[in-house]
Amino acid sequence: MSTEATDPVAAAADAMRRGDELRQAGRIDQALGQYLAAAAAHEVPPAALCLKIARCHEKLANFAEAGRWALAAIDAGDDFSTWQAAAPLVQKHAFAERAPLRSIRLAVLGSYTTTQLVSALRTALARVGVAAEIYEGNYGQYRQDILDGGSAMYGFGPDFVVLAVHQGDLALPQISSDPAKDVAAELDRWTSLWQALGSRSKARLVQHNFALPAENAMGHLASRLPGSRPFMAAQLNLEMGRAAGNTVSIVDCERLSAMLGKQRWFDARYWHISKQAVSLAAVPLLARHTAAVIAADLGLSRKCLVLDLDNTLWGGIIGEDGLAGIKLGNGPDGEAYIAFQEHILRLAQKGVILAVCSKNNDADAREVFEKHPEMRIKLDDIACFVANWQPKPENLRNIARQLNIGLDSLVFVDDNPVERAAVRQMTPEVDVIVLPRDPAQYVAALAGYLMFETSAYTAEDAARAEQYRARAQIAQLQATSASIEDFYRSLQMKAVVAPFNDVDLPRIAQLVGKTNQFNLTTRRHTLEQLRQFAADPACVHLTMRLSDRFADHGLISVAIAFVREDVLDIDTWLMSCRVIGRTVEAEMLKHLCMWAAERGCRVLRGTYIPTAKNGMVAEVYGKYGFTQVAHSAGTTIWEYDLGAKGPINNTFIQNGVAGGFTHERA
Repeated sequence: MSTEATDPVAAAADAMRRGDELRQAGRIDQALGQYLAAAAAHEVPPAALCLKIARCHEKLANFAEAGRWALAAIDAGDDFSTWQAAAPLVQKHAFAERAPLRSIRLAVLGSYTTTQLVSALRTALARVGVAAEIYEGNYGQYRQDILDGGSAMYGFGPDFVVLAVHQGDLALPQISSDPAKDVAAELDRWTSLWQALGSRSKARLVQHNFALPAENAMGHLASRLPGSRPFMAAQLNLEMGRAAGNTVSIVDCERLSAMLGKQRWFDARYWHISKQAVSLAAVPLLARHTAAVIAADLGLSRKCLVLDLDNTLWGGIIGEDGLAGIKLGNGPDGEAYIAFQEHILRLAQKGVILAVCSKNNDADAREVFEKHPEMRIKLDDIACFVANWQPKPENLRNIARQLNIGLDSLVFVDDNPVERAAVRQMTPEVDVIVLPRDPAQYVAALAGYLMFETSAYTAEDAARAEQYRARAQIAQLQATSASIEDFYRSLQMKAVVAPFNDVDLPRIAQLVGKTNQFNLTTRRHTLEQLRQFAADPACVHLTMRLSDRFADHGLISVAIAFVREDVLDIDTWLMSCRVIGRTVEAEMLKHLCMWAAERGCRVLRGTYIPTAKNGMVAEVYGKYGFTQVAHSAGTTIWEYDLGAKGPINNTFIQNGVAGGFTHERA
């Protein structure tokens, strides 16, 4: 037999060589065929091959495919030259066919040369579905840009400002006799910039903290000398994180430099030649993490981790090896699976939903969770458990339906490359994580996935698994209820509706950023804008918390409306998909009617702006007696005449302990 038939790697190399020859001869379509054949031999094709495919597609005017393969090139790794070559293709073609998930205006202000970072950041943002128009500040002019209210940066009108700074810009002495005072003064220097930006702009600030170089004249003594510059710089990083709270996002450059290696992060040649404080080898990593933080602020993080079982959560096949035969907890492989489960649980603790999608007999699969003494993940940690013999893409669709989330909220983990390929082909909206052969590397593979980045941590995040399990119980109850009214009453729902407060603002911002299905206008307000709404006497701002006999669902709905003469105009109204179809919408409208009457408004006005995901609420206003008064370019305006129709009512939800409708402002 030929080498091509027996060795896929050699066959792929031959196909690449033939492709190169055909491309040089100008036979682009034939070259593309050879390159695609070579790519089929790899689960993750090499970056160089992806770029060749992208360029062929561009020459053949297949622009959407050119963009897709250019993005695949950067997925292959963080090689700077690859990113540099892919950047023009990404910029031109990433959104040739699909619209971006978000479009933003981004200002990058630096204490060093940021040209390479800006290019890589634009590419990294495109990879997560964000189209960015970018303003790059002049070298070292970040303070002037922020402090001058008439600067070109403010004229640009950014949605986000990235403050890309390096440790050489710290005003800390080499040795301090009063380190607490010096750290406090330096912290004040940076937080005053945050405050100045916040007073002049609605932009969300993303601050790079300080990567500390390995070179240290104090040696190991610095780690126990509070007055040394390295000790103070490390303390400043901690204090900046504390001061940032939920108002400023931090990219932890100190952690990134440790991950990459200090000697790779810093390269004195680039500093001396071009004042490039971050080495070119580090730029793609920094860009990718910065893009992930921005994506989290935009509500684009993924929600659910879907797990295979055999050879993923444990070693071996439960249906063949039995409970005593699988690898879990004993020996190097067994300990690696334990470490992987513990990392997954840490993700769950910060709000990632866990689901199971396994080709297995249901009873066999559950037995491990129920009886194996080393099993860290329990059935109570799993929001949706699917073990059967159906194709996994089909089961993933069912999981998304049961949890009432989109396929683009799922991340799939499976040791089997065939299953991963099927999911990529049949459900391309799902992100797929490639697991290495060695289970000891599973934690690193999952930790390297960045779309579980979050912009805040709330009580609702900690209780998410319980809330999604409750949803499944409620669905079972609904199926057995004699009538929909009996079902609503049996839930014993209680709601607390109240104005915004500082404690809830991070959760409110999270809902505003992430909610897509029950969202009438899908307007994305920043945390700073929400603070301004809360202080505006013309604004009615309400949150709703909901509990029932199964679970406390936490803060699940937000409404923002403005008094305009005798009209209460609803700017934003959204609700978590966890509680759709339970009269919660009627409850919120009831309270908006109360606030409208309190403010002397005779009309409640609502706007529906259609998106790809909110079609389910197109008629929600009409359902509750609103009249359509205008329709233009897809946008529909509805009005409810309070004087003629009286307030909207709801009898299925009781006021919670904290009180429901209140006249008091938070």
